[in-house]
Amino acid sequence: MRPGRFTPYLFLAPFLLVFGVFVLAPAVYGLWISLHNWDFFLPTRPWVGLTNYLNLFDSDNLLAEQFWESMLATGKFVLFSVPLLVVLPLGLAMLLNRNFRGRTAFRAIYFAPYVLGVSVIGLLWQFLLSSNVGLVNYYLSKVGLDEAIPWLTALPWVWISLVGVTVWWTMGFNSVVYLAGLQGIDTALYDAAKVDGASRWREFVHVTLPGLRPVLLFVVTMTILASANMFGQSYLLTAGNPSNETRTAIMFIAQVGLEQFRIGSAAAMSYLLALLLIVISAANFVFFRSKEGD
Repeated sequence: MRPGRFTPYLFLAPFLLVFGVFVLAPAVYGLWISLHNWDFFLPTRPWVGLTNYLNLFDSDNLLAEQFWESMLATGKFVLFSVPLLVVLPLGLAMLLNRNFRGRTAFRAIYFAPYVLGVSVIGLLWQFLLSSNVGLVNYYLSKVGLDEAIPWLTALPWVWISLVGVTVWWTMGFNSVVYLAGLQGIDTALYDAAKVDGASRWREFVHVTLPGLRPVLLFVVTMTILASANMFGQSYLLTAGNPSNETRTAIMFIAQVGLEQFRIGSAAAMSYLLALLLIVISAANFVFFRSKEGD
């Protein structure tokens, strides 16, 4: 019996159903909410059109000022964390791709933190980095540093803490992705490069990086998206302090929507952030495609 023309759609139907109910429908409903003054304490939810969006560009609007401050904090975190989460896992993957005794165990060790939830990571590092009872300051005092470092309460230590914890936590995932990409590169290319007298650096530039270009696109894009949506680390470790310097966009949106019950404004902020991330992702695709053409 030959399959009918609708057979592929039958196989897709379970996914399409889940996608439609849990992704597409909430996205459309959220857009509808952003066009209303959606407050749970109001008897009605009047239509305001694009007012919630326009308010975010009003320099005299306090909510807009706070939102762009949170966007600045998000941008700082992306700027600080993404280069480390792109470069360090690549170096680690290249080391773990070599043949040495205990390689499998080391791969598991470096990936292990990624399987922990953000709440576990937050509580663990809150204990380790505490100024009063933290083990980090305790051991630093043992090597001669008498003054406790305010890892979670003062600049620039809060950014060092947030970025360091995030890199430690998520580096294993990117390393595994890189490792899969490295194992997909034809070893004959390295043999040919050695015959031509290429150095290790030239092998990396002319063989490894071109072979990893699709993987790099995936890693860079997903890392930017994940960093731009950072919430748990800031909420659990610094609570946005000091003076909301580490209050990220997602954290502020959650406060506006779930604490202040201004759901319409929070939805507008969410879609503005989503639009910005779509533009950045598209720019990544264009950049890597242009490099592939070269």
